Amino acid sequence: MHMCCGPCALYPLARLRESYERVFGFYYNPNVHPVREYERRMDTARMMAQATRLELIVRDEYDLDEFLRRVVFRENRRCAHCYHRRLEAAARTASKSGFDAFTSSLLYSKRQKHDLIAEIGESLGKKWGVAFHYEDFRRGWKEGIEASKELGLYRQEYCGCIYSEQDRFRPTARDGR
Repeated sequence: MHMCCGPCALYPLARLRESYERVFGFYYNPNVHPVREYERRMDTARMMAQATRLELIVRDEYDLDEFLRRVVFRENRRCAHCYHRRLEAAARTASKSGFDAFTSSLLYSKRQKHDLIAEIGESLGKKWGVAFHYEDFRRGWKEGIEASKELGLYRQEYCGCIYSEQDRFRPTARDGR
């Protein structure tokens, strides 16, 4: 399971453990901004993995420059790029590791573009020869929040990229706020 963060992975992990004998976490989020936020989310993912006995693979690559090069002047497609990059890394890791399937905790968030994540995941699953496990984890939204509070996990207030941070602090007319 690609993990965007520790708190968002709690409910999906519980559901996946009902269907799979063994579940691995894969933390990879190279575009989280600023770098201190990136480190805090990675540390929280590690804390969550330890608390839940989740085997965790961490790909520790902070690469804001590459993210910006790929999305500048295409900001309206930034989420597609971000999803593709992270899901491709998860699919590649799942394929090379001989896993049955891959998925993402992004499917837990009510704030993500759910259909786009599913479309990209299915496509990458075919490319890498590993099934994409689609499940609408949003039904466990409240349960996941409560579990993260019980564990005392840091819960972030924005998606992670520099643009989502800007939207959080400086709403624009473009997004209707």
